[in-house]
Amino acid sequence: MATQPVDDVALALAVEEGAEDVDSAYGGDELASYTTSLSYSATNYKWDHGRRYHSFREGTYSFPNDEGEQERYDMMHEVLLTAMGGNHFFAPLQEGIGRILDIGTGTGTWAIQIGDMFPTAQVIGNDLSPIQPQWVPPNVSFEVDDVESEWQYSQPFEYIHSRYMAGSIADWPGLMRQCYQNLKPGAWVEFQDFDLHNYSQDNSIPPDNKVKEWYDTLLDGCDRIGRTASPGPHLEPWVREAGFVNVHHKVFRLPLGAWPKDKTLKRVGALNLYQLLQGLEGLTLALFTRALGWSVEAIYAFLAAVRQDAMKKNVHMIHDL
Repeated sequence: MATQPVDDVALALAVEEGAEDVDSAYGGDELASYTTSLSYSATNYKWDHGRRYHSFREGTYSFPNDEGEQERYDMMHEVLLTAMGGNHFFAPLQEGIGRILDIGTGTGTWAIQIGDMFPTAQVIGNDLSPIQPQWVPPNVSFEVDDVESEWQYSQPFEYIHSRYMAGSIADWPGLMRQCYQNLKPGAWVEFQDFDLHNYSQDNSIPPDNKVKEWYDTLLDGCDRIGRTASPGPHLEPWVREAGFVNVHHKVFRLPLGAWPKDKTLKRVGALNLYQLLQGLEGLTLALFTRALGWSVEAIYAFLAAVRQDAMKKNVHMIHDL
């Protein structure tokens, strides 16, 4: 097996008594009751401080799933696609590829576009929240699942894709092993994720910059709940430890703000800043109150200062993908 995230630029079950009559069979209504229950449990969303959160495996993921956050997901899709030169992937996928798994699919945008690109493929996207559209290509399907539970797929995949799972995974090496065990020999896995330790190449970030302070506090909060927000630097050693070979690694710079001269990087920076400003409240409220003990009032006062500093053109902040 191999990976290609991308070359460095830089029990025994007891039977219910009386459940098996000689000629009995499951009725459609009987099975439907279970799927209805699951659907209700997954969509019976939780609300906190005016934001909506997932209910399946409640608390596993600290960020909202409401419409505002879904718009930010799709904006981040554009950020990453632009930064990577329009490439949805870097693994050498063949035209007739079969089964593809998109881990933590979010709004399903990537999976839907891949389904259009590879019409013969069977694309499965999983997520804690059933927020994906109902009308999708016939070869694309979505399921509610926790990727850190034991996988129950009956057939292996030819490509597994994981993107933007920062702050979501408790056991990254365990996730890597599950990927390894559920791939065909010679198949590919690709992880695209962040290092959110911000820096500048011209020492333009002042010590009291509130944007960097926000990112550092976010990193601290995620570390406290055991779900790193900066998995990026560890991806390569983790996949090697899982047994993958032919590993490729690439780093992309993601500016924050429209300050770069390069037109592509300027667009990346502008979109990246926009998605941050759109998502600040949702990314902060649950994590800072639950993990760090902040009050809501303190959060809103802090975010006002973060927004003010985020608009300063003379700060040339970068983080890595």
